Amino acid sequence: MLRRLAEHGSVLAVDFRGHGRSAGVTSVGPTEVQDITAALTRLRELGHRRVVTLGFSLGGSVVLRHAALAAPAERPDAMISVSGPARWWVRDTPAMRRVHWLLEQPHGRWTARLLGVRLGGEWPEVPASPIELAPRLAPTPTLLVHGTDDHYFPVADAEALHAAAGGELWLEPGMRHAESATGGALVDRMAAWARTAVGPPPRAAAR
Repeated sequence: MLRRLAEHGSVLAVDFRGHGRSAGVTSVGPTEVQDITAALTRLRELGHRRVVTLGFSLGGSVVLRHAALAAPAERPDAMISVSGPARWWVRDTPAMRRVHWLLEQPHGRWTARLLGVRLGGEWPEVPASPIELAPRLAPTPTLLVHGTDDHYFPVADAEALHAAAGGELWLEPGMRHAESATGGALVDRMAAWARTAVGPPPRAAAR
């Protein structure tokens, strides 16, 4: 998918804190906003004048929260959230009940570590959820993408986010969850949307 996306312009892929080879521990949402801030700062240091953030699942909630919370001068030029949640502690589906077992139970947290995810402690306070922050996204161009067969988060969550945020909502027939369900044709359509929203893909400044 990243190779397909890179056909349309420069791509910086972010491994959130506590995931894979990244240091630290994951907060499962709140502090990862700082990772997006760092990525945007780096891209702009390299000379990219227009930057679109794109996140899947957890990443979808992170890019949404970043775009809503950042100061106007530090926001992305557009934002795409794919298969993102609207609320915290969603347990509506078997898949999300398994996720909460990983997050909350000792054996689950040990299993998460084996999967390359290092979990932090409990939130000191509950952060604003994506749907609470969605009204603050304007005027940032916003695209929400959600599969009609998403087995983690119900379509109603995407519809509620769209009602709160505005922007565009694509309900993809038969699509399941996040990047594993995102085919090349959908990547091309999202890239075309980004180009329309912000103009041609950014180019690094000559050195």
